[in-house]
Amino acid sequence: MVLAMSSFHLTEKFALFHEHWRPKVVARLNGQEVKLIKVQGVFPWHTHATEDEMFLVWRGQFRVEFRDRVECLGPGGMIVVPAGVEHRTAADEEAEVLCFEPAGVRNTGDVEDAEFTAPTGISL
Repeated sequence: MVLAMSSFHLTEKFALFHEHWRPKVVARLNGQEVKLIKVQGVFPWHTHATEDEMFLVWRGQFRVEFRDRVECLGPGGMIVVPAGVEHRTAADEEAEVLCFEPAGVRNTGDVEDAEFTAPTGISL
């Protein structure tokens, strides 16, 4: 876990794990967690009733799909999904994404999924 005023490089942190859709916390601040996620394939539709989510693409191509549109993001691309908005995320090939959200948020929101629901708070 990153301590106050400790620095690290995202490429090195992403190299520490290989599984997809399993967020890893690399920093905590003001009740928020900064999570690294490797993604590939299509994630289930879900909502987060009270939490906004911010995604920032580090490497690869990443989609955030809504019922009425699809947002495609490449490296440096960012999107905030407001609380209560149904969405799913996807990547045709492996991508690396940062997610900023309140501590303890379940990655599948209101959905319990045997394959995709990940434990919360796993740190690198």
